[in-house]
Amino acid sequence: MRRRWAARLSLASGLAALVVLVVFGGLANLLLMGVAWAGLALMAAGGWWMLTHTGRTRALAVLLMVAAPLAVLVLYTVAGLLWVVLLSLGLWALAVFAGRAALTEDTVPGGPVPEGSGIRAERPFLIMNPRSGGGRVEKFRLAKRARELGAEVVVLDPAHRQDVAELARQAVEDGADLLGVAGGDGTHALVAAVAVEHNIPFMVISAGTRNHFAMDLGLDCQDPSRCLQALTDGVELRVDLGFIRGGGAADPGRERVFVNSASFGVYAEVVQSPAYRDDKIRTILEMLPALLTEDSGSRLNVRADSLTLDGPQALLVSNNPYQRGDSAGLGRRERLDSGELGVLSIDVANAAEAAELLLRGGQGRGLTAVTAREVVVAADAPAIPVGVDGEALTLSVPVHCRIAAGALRVRVPRHRPGVPRDVAPVDWRRVRQLALSMGKTAAGHEAA
Repeated sequence: MRRRWAARLSLASGLAALVVLVVFGGLANLLLMGVAWAGLALMAAGGWWMLTHTGRTRALAVLLMVAAPLAVLVLYTVAGLLWVVLLSLGLWALAVFAGRAALTEDTVPGGPVPEGSGIRAERPFLIMNPRSGGGRVEKFRLAKRARELGAEVVVLDPAHRQDVAELARQAVEDGADLLGVAGGDGTHALVAAVAVEHNIPFMVISAGTRNHFAMDLGLDCQDPSRCLQALTDGVELRVDLGFIRGGGAADPGRERVFVNSASFGVYAEVVQSPAYRDDKIRTILEMLPALLTEDSGSRLNVRADSLTLDGPQALLVSNNPYQRGDSAGLGRRERLDSGELGVLSIDVANAAEAAELLLRGGQGRGLTAVTAREVVVAADAPAIPVGVDGEALTLSVPVHCRIAAGALRVRVPRHRPGVPRDVAPVDWRRVRQLALSMGKTAAGHEAA
């Protein structure tokens, strides 16, 4: 019953949004709507020019990005129609919110990985990076709390580079029956590979900056100390892992694990710069013009199962596909046990294609999103830069990426926040069917 009324509210609000624009705005508002779309296109074009030029042209592009939406706002204000637009946008936001509420039971909650009972570890071994996340290990007293729960803890020395994979292997030889990491996703991947090698559980502590893997496991990313509850009251998940190696069949390289993604092309070229770690934004802005408009990088050729992509500017291969509807970018994965790699390819040649991607909500000729079990990346160079979970590598071609379904045993707290629901576009056809259904016939099986 609640779903049906939410669907009706959604349709009514969407219709009201349109009526407000037509009745109160009339022809003038329809014309101004065209101006608004033109403003968005100019803003996207300005963004493209900002990324592909330097100096005075970049300054003018930034000015265009700011001036275009401001000009549209001024025109609506002068015409006395700003309140109409704001009211219409409010009604449309209500329609989207109600539509998602109506479809709640149609969607699969994020991260539906089956839980297994976890046997409490007798000798857990945790590696903690005190520099991760701006010092979250010290801020939340993670080492002290973990030791109080019976774990052996090694806090890395920032002044000396240490081989975390070797530390983990030595711990297993000494009897460790669980490995865990409080650090970034790159460190998680290195230790997870050792856990898989010895078939023992792995534990994630969300002490990194972005915490993509922890977030997709449903862990508390605001308070990493809550992850330690897995030591005393944990359950076990089986999740997939990505594997990447360079070199052909005649000269295969060492295979490396990735928990999140491997990136190729523009971003991979940027992270190779020594200046990237100290000043990311400046380094990106300095390098992008040449990478996007000149032949300064390697030309890639990608095979994702049966699909071939020639010359993409950027390629992301992820351990399970990321949600394309996520307004914050590539922030979440619906699940970690689909057994498929996510493949996202970007190839934008000009300002018009950049504008198309913006106006069509991230869809257009410049973007390809598919899934695959295996991805092979070739290039016009013997070796190419690759970013693996944020770490800069150089691998010989062809580079092979594959996924190992259910390879990693992850120990997580029994009670945890969970993965936020996806923000995929509303299925308006389904909303209409729910709104027009009668009684118990809604969806054929709806519970009133």
